[in-house]
Amino acid sequence: MSYAHDMAVLQLRDTELASALRISVMRMSRRLRAERTETGLTLTQLATLATLERHGPSATGVLAELEKVQPPSMTRIVAALEARGLVERRPHPTDRRQVVVAATDAARALLRADRRRREEWLSRQLARLTAEEREALRAVAPLLDRLAGA
Repeated sequence: MSYAHDMAVLQLRDTELASALRISVMRMSRRLRAERTETGLTLTQLATLATLERHGPSATGVLAELEKVQPPSMTRIVAALEARGLVERRPHPTDRRQVVVAATDAARALLRADRRRREEWLSRQLARLTAEEREALRAVAPLLDRLAGA
């Protein structure tokens, strides 16, 4: 065997690993989405609420940037959430010409219930694994975050 051959084998193994990880992560994501509480909200609307919860009240333009959507799209998302009582508009703290959008208590309760349901499902699945398998997942979780760029 040669160095070039060994490198080609390692490259193939990395490609196979990439494929296996992609498939596994997609399956897990799909399964966790299936465990969501039925809210009638789109994934983009839920993501916007989660962003507001995480970052606090934000201007619509900032939300659009964070969620990687165009400002007119975010304006429509915020309007739909406001109509459902999940966000409220407030005066901007330093620029009275602007407003910021904030998640309401109802939005925070909705997000908590949604997370709790998915985490309960995942906890039941984890309980089916051995202690060694759960320990392996503890070690892998930070690596997955790094791969995702978090």
